Order: sequence, then C-alpha cells, then structure tokens
Amino acid sequence: MKKPMDEEFARRRRQLMRIMGRDAIAILPAAPMRTRNNDVHYGYRQDSDFHYLSGFPEPEAVVALIPGRPQGEYVMFVRERNAEREIWDGKRAGPEGARRQYAADDAFPITDIDEILPGLIESRTRVYHTMGVYHDFDQRIVSWVNTLRAQARSGAHPPQEFVSLDHVLHDMRLYKSRRELALMRRSGQIAAGAHVRAMKFCRPGRGEHEVMAEIVHEFGRHAADTSYYPIVGGGANSCVLHYNDNNQPLKAGDLLLIDAGCEHEYYASDITRTFPVSGRFTPEQRAVYNVVLAAQHAAFAKVKPGNHWDEPHNAAVRAITQGLVRIGLLKGPLNSLIRDGAYKRFFMHRTGHWLGIDVHDVGDYKVGDEWRIFEPGMVLTVEPGIYIPAGSKGVPKAFWNIGIRIEDDVAVTRNGCEVLTDGVPTDADAIEKLMAAA
Repeated sequence: MKKPMDEEFARRRRQLMRIMGRDAIAILPAAPMRTRNNDVHYGYRQDSDFHYLSGFPEPEAVVALIPGRPQGEYVMFVRERNAEREIWDGKRAGPEGARRQYAADDAFPITDIDEILPGLIESRTRVYHTMGVYHDFDQRIVSWVNTLRAQARSGAHPPQEFVSLDHVLHDMRLYKSRRELALMRRSGQIAAGAHVRAMKFCRPGRGEHEVMAEIVHEFGRHAADTSYYPIVGGGANSCVLHYNDNNQPLKAGDLLLIDAGCEHEYYASDITRTFPVSGRFTPEQRAVYNVVLAAQHAAFAKVKPGNHWDEPHNAAVRAITQGLVRIGLLKGPLNSLIRDGAYKRFFMHRTGHWLGIDVHDVGDYKVGDEWRIFEPGMVLTVEPGIYIPAGSKGVPKAFWNIGIRIEDDVAVTRNGCEVLTDGVPTDADAIEKLMAAA
C-alpha cells in the first residue's frame, strides 16, 4: 500500500531528471551520524535534499538518479540487513527494503559502491552533485571520476562536467505542493498550540526553562520535534535576538519573547510571540507592541504574486519608522529617517526568510540582480521587531528592556497569502484575555 508521500517523492525525481537530461547523473549522499560526545550520537536527522527525493530515513546511504538507464533510473546504495546491529540500533531496510518500501529501481549494499557507482557514472557527460556539504564524499566522487579519466585510453568515457545540484534542486524546493502545504499547516498548528500553552502557563516566578519545557512537551505530544533551539527570553533577554540560555526567572512587569517552531514530518514552522509575564501590557509595552503588529500587517499585504521579495520588508520598515515617530522614539521627516536607516537602531534584522524542510529554507532571494518575484506555493516568515535594551540613549526608562518580535508563517496564494500559524493570537487584547482565562 502506497503512503501519501510516495508519489510525491517519485514526482520530484521525475521532475529533476527531466531538468538534468538523459546524459547526466545526480548523486546524493545521506547525512552522516554526528557525535555528540564520546560514543554518544545526536538524534539522527536525514539530509534535507536526500529526504526531498527519497524519503529514506537511514544514514550510510547514497541515491543516484540516472535518466534513461534501461535497468532503472533510481538507484540506491544502503546498509545491508544485520541482525546483530539491528538489536542495538533498530531495523534497517536493506537493499530489498529500499526497492520494496522506497521504490528504488535498483538497490545495492553500500559496501559495494566503489565497484558499482563508477560504472554508472561512466558514459554520462554531466555529474550533478552538491559540493562542499560532505567533504569526505566529495573526495570519493572526485576519485571515481579521476579513475575513469585515467582509463580513457582504454575506452572509458568519463564525464566532462560537474554541475551544482543544489542550484536546480533548491529552486524546486522553493515551490511547495499541496501535500507539502498541508504538512506545513499541520506544523504551524502544532507550534501555535505550543505558544498558546506557554501563554497560559506563564506567570511571575516561573523560569524561562519551565516555559520552554511546556513548549517542547506540546511538540512531543504531537510527534513533532523542535525545528531549531527555542528562544525563551524574559525582560532584558527579549532584546537579545538569538538568546538561548533560557535559564532566568520571569519577573512581574517584564515581557517574554518566545521564538519557537516545530518540525512535523520534516516540515518546519517558525513562530514568535511576545507577551507580558503578568498578563497585562504596560502602556509603553502596548504602544511598541502595536507598532510591531501594524508592521506585520503591512508586510502581509505585500506578500502576493507579482510583488518582489523586498516589498514586505520595505512595508514593515515604513510602518515601524512611522510608529517610532508617533510614540516619540524617533524624530524627523519619515522619508529621511528611512533613507538614513534611523530605524535600524531598534529594528536591525530582515523581515523574513524562506521556510520549508529547513527552517531557513533554500531558494535564492534574488534572480540575477533583481529581487525574486513571489509566486503561489512559496512559503516565508514575516517577523518584524523592535528592541530597546536598558540604557538606550534618549529613550525614556519606561521603554527599556522592551523587546518585541511577532512572527508568522505565510504561504503565497493566487490572490495574496495564507497565514499558516494564526492559531495563536497576535492582538494585544486577545493575548491578555487568553492569559486571564488560564
């Protein structure tokens, strides 16, 4: 019985091979196991490109795509079954399982790759491979090709060209299918539930680490993992963009900024919410919060087909600069403040990034010298922010240690965008109501 993604993986392989042409071969290695300390490994996570084309979850594997090969275009090299090792590490698919469960046309033991793969490379004019990710494997490919070149006088036909596989494959990954969008909606729903849980749990005296535990627990309840290490920063820590100590107590009157997303069936979500530890915003916190929220809405309005990548950011910059002038933190003509980058004192990062199998997903932001044009199926984050650390010159003390970021995941649709993470409130009144009801 086919799983829902089986045809999806096959469609991707067919699309890639059409782009490559019949005289090429693509070679992708699985991600290696990574040592955490001594003989203990990190939990295994497959290479994103390898997963995108195969769905195969094991290490020590290689995929070769060979358009037009009569014996089969999709070839895998995998670990053999091993009863003793499977007692320790779990079941392996083996070559037979690679054919039966993962639709390989041909599958061989990984230990035979040096004998078999050079013969598959021979007579192909181009080798598609992503160099620089797994250096040891890069050297093996170069060695196989050099061996074929050395045999040219004996009639071998080595490839003449290496082509960057990631350039082609990552452009494919930029456009999400209906199935991928469904997985990303689910990832967004799980992450939204975790943020709601954190809002309900939060109160003065609890620790950043306790809030993080609630979030991770909610992910785990739904068979999801973190898509990146969460940021849970209260008070002054909310002004540290990549804060991750997550070990300080939460104090009454402070804000708590949580940047946390999950990975569900390899697809990431990425949400940030900022809310008052005590359940109610101070007037200054609310004023800054509403500036950031207005900037996010202005950016949403620019995420639609035909607009380019930089337009949401420009809209957010204008809204934030206007808001900072309105609440008295910037002074001067709006256009001059924007032109001079005065806002960067408080808003120093971009407004988003691509999202997909990787939380900072692949795909070019520019095509040539021009910003990329939005098209349906693209998914990105929208995350404006304002950060006012203690001691900020010329800023009233009531605004110190206000760090606010609001981040949601959006998919470009035919007519605009769909917010995939709207299951957790952003309106200040709605946040206060949710926390009061906990």
